[in-house]
Amino acid sequence: MKTRFILIQTSHAGNVGAAARAMKTMGFDDLVLVAPRWANVLRREETIQRASGALDVLENARIVATLDEALDGMSHLCATAMTPRDFGPPTRAPRAHFEWLMGPQRAAQAAQAGQPPADGAVQTPEGAAPGAEAGVAFLFGSERFGMANEDVYRCHVALSIPTNPGFGSLNLGAAIQVVAYEWRMALGGFAAADAAPADAAPPAPVRADAAQVAGMLSHWERALVDIGFLDPAAPKKLMPRLNQLFNRAQLMPEEIHILRGVAKAMTEAAHGRPGAAAPAQPQAEAPASGP
Repeated sequence: MKTRFILIQTSHAGNVGAAARAMKTMGFDDLVLVAPRWANVLRREETIQRASGALDVLENARIVATLDEALDGMSHLCATAMTPRDFGPPTRAPRAHFEWLMGPQRAAQAAQAGQPPADGAVQTPEGAAPGAEAGVAFLFGSERFGMANEDVYRCHVALSIPTNPGFGSLNLGAAIQVVAYEWRMALGGFAAADAAPADAAPPAPVRADAAQVAGMLSHWERALVDIGFLDPAAPKKLMPRLNQLFNRAQLMPEEIHILRGVAKAMTEAAHGRPGAAAPAQPQAEAPASGP
């Protein structure tokens, strides 16, 4: 499964090197830095020393200005947060979430081998698992502030590493190592790769990536303003809630096109296109349990 590690506004060069080392030991090499403190962070001496030989990961790493660029091609987004939010995606331990994430692939492999489904399958409220074709991105925030709320809201889950309740502090490199290890074990480890037949699982449907979902949401936001449903001066949490709704739906590209068509029709109706329905009256946002 395509895997990417994304570091947002990293301030310590050594942590970039530690991230590269942690990734390489678990067999991952796709590293993207979003607006790091140092423009030359990939070439700094501290970075190279802490990488401890994982220079190929540093050489392949990319620096981008925005999170949107870093998420290109990714379908399933995992935030990392030690403190649960009162709003946003569900908070889950990495191992439990990865078991659910790999469920469809394991079920397909079991069916191919004529085996019954495994007992005790993990059930979660996010909807259908994205399948083996998805690009999975792990997002890590800055050392001082962690991830911004708006970045967490975009994700399907907030991963929280179970730690000592009295001392849960993990540095960035250690957190990346734990997540990379758990994800590698969920993928079957290194020994399982040769045992799996190449045609074990049928091709899974392609899911819309993060950029397609974000573009559709922007289109809907404009349309909702046009029809008077969304007040841009007091948006509350309508758009983040819609973001979570569509994340749970695991949309396909064809469904993105349908939803964009709905947004276009709403805008045309609001602007008085001949034969269009009258604009809807503003509606209050449904009450929520959290702020």
